[in-house]
Amino acid sequence: MLKKIKIFFILLLLYQNPVYSKSNNFSNFNSKDFSKYFSGIISYNNNNNPKALEFFESSKILLKKHEPFLEKYVSSLILENKVQKAINLVKKNRANQNLIFFDSYLLLIIDNLKNGKLEESLNLVSEALSKEKGDRLNLAILETLKQYILVFKEKRLLKEKKDFGQLSFISETFQRCYLNNDKTESFFLNLINNETLNLSRYTYFYLSFLVEKKRIDEVKKITNEIEFINSPLLLSQGKDWIDKGEFYKFNEIFSCKNRNDLIGEFLFLISNLYSSQDDFEKSNYYINLSNFSNPKFTFNLSLIAENYYLDENYPQTKKILKKFSKNENFYYWYRLKKEAQIIAKQKNNEQSLKYLVNKFKEIKKPNEKFIFDIANFYKNSKKYNDAINNYTKIIDNYEISSLIKSDLLYRRGGCFERMGDYIKADKDLLTSLKLNPDDAYVLNYLAYSWLERDYKINEAIEMLETAYEFEKDDPYIIDSIGWAYFLIEDYTKAERLLKRAVELMPDDPIVNDHYGDILWKLNRKIQARYFWINTLQMDGADEEMLDKINFKIINGLKKSL
Repeated sequence: MLKKIKIFFILLLLYQNPVYSKSNNFSNFNSKDFSKYFSGIISYNNNNNPKALEFFESSKILLKKHEPFLEKYVSSLILENKVQKAINLVKKNRANQNLIFFDSYLLLIIDNLKNGKLEESLNLVSEALSKEKGDRLNLAILETLKQYILVFKEKRLLKEKKDFGQLSFISETFQRCYLNNDKTESFFLNLINNETLNLSRYTYFYLSFLVEKKRIDEVKKITNEIEFINSPLLLSQGKDWIDKGEFYKFNEIFSCKNRNDLIGEFLFLISNLYSSQDDFEKSNYYINLSNFSNPKFTFNLSLIAENYYLDENYPQTKKILKKFSKNENFYYWYRLKKEAQIIAKQKNNEQSLKYLVNKFKEIKKPNEKFIFDIANFYKNSKKYNDAINNYTKIIDNYEISSLIKSDLLYRRGGCFERMGDYIKADKDLLTSLKLNPDDAYVLNYLAYSWLERDYKINEAIEMLETAYEFEKDDPYIIDSIGWAYFLIEDYTKAERLLKRAVELMPDDPIVNDHYGDILWKLNRKIQARYFWINTLQMDGADEEMLDKINFKIINGLKKSL
């Protein structure tokens, strides 16, 4: 009976009815192939793609018998960055009329584009569109590829095309760049100055466009306004090249005159979209396709490194990181930081910091970004004096904007506060607010510090109310203002705010402890003990806090204060 249930379960897993599917025939399976295929699917679904591919490789006989097998097999190959092998597999099965799923069309389209076969690519897009019914993103990918192909083929912009919002605008910007259209620059500027979305990546491509036009004075003027400390990785690397006069490096990795470079960037955009939704497998899938289209743009692999890291696949993260060499300052520094973070996850913060500090000392002339990062590592490891020294180096020795100086004073002030040097802490934090009065997080930090010291309570509450107006959904700020109302015995208002903070941060020990205290004051003592007990199980609570909570659970709040 158990055996029958197991077989039924396997058949249920394997049975599919995809949009493109024609049939699923199990009648010719032998038990050995069936077992390997099932093991492959289990490994695939458990994100163990190397093992899945191993099982799929050993059961290839199913290729002509079971169409979903081809789909899983192809996907596993791409996830292992064996894109050409996946393309060859799809080509072979196309002859057998077995090309029936979206990814196989996509592979053939990309392959034909790479080989300059525009007509064949266009025919494949049309065929795929005729079968694509349900997935809106797949439809957007196909329609956008169709637009690119027609632009490449006809050397003109399309008058009628489907609009997929920002995706379409970004694509049109690159298409105009490809055609050397007069409005290319205005399109780039529109992207860069977008106030609702963070599209700073396209500042890099705008610089690349200007470099290709040999408008070097304009390039330098723009990069003089860019600061390493608050710039994204790719843009920092581009600024570093410009500062060193290495303009040729832009064209070495990307040109909007190169069709494959444009397709590679489009596929990277799709990969980034999936990553932002925490669909790391799909993101990795598209980044490998992007890398296939434009293997020169190795910097894009930082996204797959991030995906692996967030997915806690540290061996694969380290493997990707090895691709970033010392020749490119910022990506090499990114590699070292990420390796240090992995050490912290696998071992401890002390060894992580030791590794990064040793690597930092090998750098002959570290720029302000590297010093800033090493200061943050010291701060996170509670080495506050070392952090202060490095923040001070930047403040005293580099030309920085008032906003960055404000941030550095906030961080340095936080270090002084943790050390108990409240005079220097308040001085830094107040100076930070003079430079940037609307910084909700500085307002929150200083005000909460005053609350903990029972110092200037009314002024602290005013600062927290201001911070709350700026950031109504930030759980830390909500917790702080809720706790402020607790201290002035406005328990009803405090409970409303702390309840919201707990909803936003259900696993934070401080927030849960605070909420328990408020519930106790409202005579909801069973609920209060419930939150205190839960807090004992949470990460991040130090020994002193745990001792106080244990005392409250037994004796209640009044006796513990």
